[in-house]
Amino acid sequence: MPNLRWIFIAFLLPFSLLSSYQAECQGQEPMTLQNADSLFSQKQYQEALGIYEHILYEEGTYSPAMLLKMGFIAEGIGDFGQASLYLSKYYEHNPNPAVIEKIKSLTNQSRLEGYEVSDQDRFLSILVAYKTEITASFALLLVLSLIMVFVLPQKRSVFYIPALIFMVLAFISNNFIEKPETAIITGTTVLIMDQPSAAGKLVKRVQAGHRITIASSQDMWYQIEWNKRKAFIRKTDVSKI
Repeated sequence: MPNLRWIFIAFLLPFSLLSSYQAECQGQEPMTLQNADSLFSQKQYQEALGIYEHILYEEGTYSPAMLLKMGFIAEGIGDFGQASLYLSKYYEHNPNPAVIEKIKSLTNQSRLEGYEVSDQDRFLSILVAYKTEITASFALLLVLSLIMVFVLPQKRSVFYIPALIFMVLAFISNNFIEKPETAIITGTTVLIMDQPSAAGKLVKRVQAGHRITIASSQDMWYQIEWNKRKAFIRKTDVSKI
């Protein structure tokens, strides 16, 4: 058996690699919310913030409590722009006036734009929160209508219109119920222009902390609405919420 030794080595190699990988993983801190909260309670704020940011930006999940802790840490290290961003994200879920006052104090602003929440905004938030359930309900009604078309062929014309209506509603619900994209101004002395160009007319010179709604994107500019008029702001001057 001339190649028995090499066969034995080839057989053991995957197991040795797996053991090395497991040992490496065990030596790393788990990127979990529970571990981050534990580090936060131990006042290991920098380590906790690193895990919180991984959860927020890599996994795309977060809780309001996590955002408050991130804002607390960012404020503690003097990063008031990021602290305002985390608080703005928190405001999306809990539109509390105290949050606005805190952002004002962080950004040295006496008045902030874009934080007003209308009844229309609240209604849209409810629709977005229950988008899956609403779409599933319309889809179910559509299926039931189609079943009735085949079960009662003598009355199928009665169910054609409801089936068409439910199909349109399911399509609209699935494709058009979306929350407007918002951002917070994080740059200092930001220029809002009437055109997507530095050669345009100045609409307003603002500081960090204001909240804006993004209508569209054009090269290095975002189209926004400022005081009920179309305006443009550089992408580098804002952070999306």
